[in-house]
Amino acid sequence: MLLLARYVLPVSGPHFEDGGVVVQDGAIVALGARDDLMAAFPAEEVRDYGLAALMPGFIDLHTHFEYASFRGVVNDLPYSRWKMQVMRLEELLTEQDWRDSAVLGVVESIRSGITTFADVTNSGTSVAPASRAGLRGVIYREVSTMDKSEVASVVAAGLEDVAAWQEAVDPSLLTIGIAPHSPYSCHPTLFKVVAKEAGERGLPVAIHLAGSRDEYDFVKYGSSSLAQDYRTQSGWSKVVWLPTGVSPVQYVHQWGILEVPNVLAVHCVHVDPADVDTLQRNDVAVAYCARCNLKLGMGIAPLQSFLEHGLRVGIGTDSPASNNTMDFFDEMRIGLLVQRGVAGEARFYRARQFVRMATLEAARALKIDHLVGSLEPGKRADIIAVDLSRSHQKPTQDPYSALVHTSNQEDVIMTMVDGRVLYEQGTCLTVDTGTLYADVANAHLKLTEGRG
Repeated sequence: MLLLARYVLPVSGPHFEDGGVVVQDGAIVALGARDDLMAAFPAEEVRDYGLAALMPGFIDLHTHFEYASFRGVVNDLPYSRWKMQVMRLEELLTEQDWRDSAVLGVVESIRSGITTFADVTNSGTSVAPASRAGLRGVIYREVSTMDKSEVASVVAAGLEDVAAWQEAVDPSLLTIGIAPHSPYSCHPTLFKVVAKEAGERGLPVAIHLAGSRDEYDFVKYGSSSLAQDYRTQSGWSKVVWLPTGVSPVQYVHQWGILEVPNVLAVHCVHVDPADVDTLQRNDVAVAYCARCNLKLGMGIAPLQSFLEHGLRVGIGTDSPASNNTMDFFDEMRIGLLVQRGVAGEARFYRARQFVRMATLEAARALKIDHLVGSLEPGKRADIIAVDLSRSHQKPTQDPYSALVHTSNQEDVIMTMVDGRVLYEQGTCLTVDTGTLYADVANAHLKLTEGRG
C-alpha cells in the first residue's frame, strides 16, 4: 500500500512535501517523494489523501475507556469532590453499560487518530473492544485498598485478571500491566507487594501520582477531604492513617514501587525538585494530562523541570469523565499554551515539540519507540492522515502549527495500526457501532438522573 499526501511528518526527522509512505506486511518499508515511490513500487495500491499530513498515530498515555459515558455528568467540581461524585454514580451502571462505554472510548480514540493507548481499568471492560478494534496499547489492571488485611487478596485477584487478559489478547499489539491506584487509596504494603510481583513477572506499572493538592495534603499532613469524606465513602474510615511528613512521590518511593523497571506516573502536578530528581533516578515516565488537570483545578505540571531532567514525557487525555473529549489536538494545543503562559519567553515551547511528545516521546515513555512513534523503515505502520484543506486551517505553511493550533479530531481522515486501516473518511472499519450511541445515551441518562 502506498500512502500519499502533501505533507509527510516522520517526527524523527524533518518533514517533507509531496511524499508518501509504503506499507507492506504491517510495516513501513519506505518513505520518499511521491514520484520516486510510485516508480519504485508500481504494483502497490495507492491511497492519495491530498492536502493532508501523514504522520505517526497519536499515543495516549492515560485513558479510562470505560468512563466515556460519564461525559458532562459531573462538571464544575474540583478534583476531590468530582472524584467522590463519580464514585457514587458508578453504582448506577450495569455491566453492559460499562462494556458499551468502553466501546465508545475505543471508537473515539480511533476517530481522534490515537493508535496506541495506556488504559487503567479495574473491570477489564476495555480489553475486548480494544482487541477487536485492532488498537495497540497497554491495559493496566487497577488495584487498591487501604485495609492492610485485604492487600494480599486484592493483589492476587488483580494478578489473576492480568493472566486471563494476557491470554485474551494479541501480545504483539496489547500488553497487560498492573496499576496501584494512588497514594490516597492504597495501603503502603500494597505498593511493596505490587513492586515485587511486577518486577518478577516483568509487568509494566502505572500509578496516579501527585495529582491534586488534596492528595499532597492527605499524604504529608493527614488532612484534606481525601482524608475524611473519600475514606468514609470508600469504607476505609476505620483504617488508621498517620501523616507521613513527605510528598506523595517520596512516600511511594519508600515502598519500592518506583523501582520497577517500567513505571508510568500519571499527572505529577504537585512535585518539587527533589521529587523530580527521584523520578529521574528511577527512570519513571510521566503522563502529562493538561486539560484534565486544568478542568478539575488540579494545577499545572512542571513540564520544564521534567524535560530538563530528561524524563520520558508524553501526553494523556485521561477520560471523558474528567476531560469531556478524547481530542488529541485539543490536548496538544492546551498543553502547549498553558506551558507557554507559565514559562513565558524564557522557555518558549514550539508546536513541533508537542507533536513529538504526542508520538515519539510517548512511545519512549512506554518503551516501545523501537516499534512505533515515528515514520521510519522497519517500524510498524501505525499511521494517521490529517486533513489540512479546511477553511479553518488555511493558509497552511507550517504543518506542525496547523496540527496543533488549527486542527481537531474531525480532521482525522484515516487511522492505521500495524498496516490495518481502522478508520477512514468518517467510518470505523473494525468496530460495529450499531446501537452503541443509543445504548450509551441510556447509560448517560441513568447517570444524569442519579446525580440529583
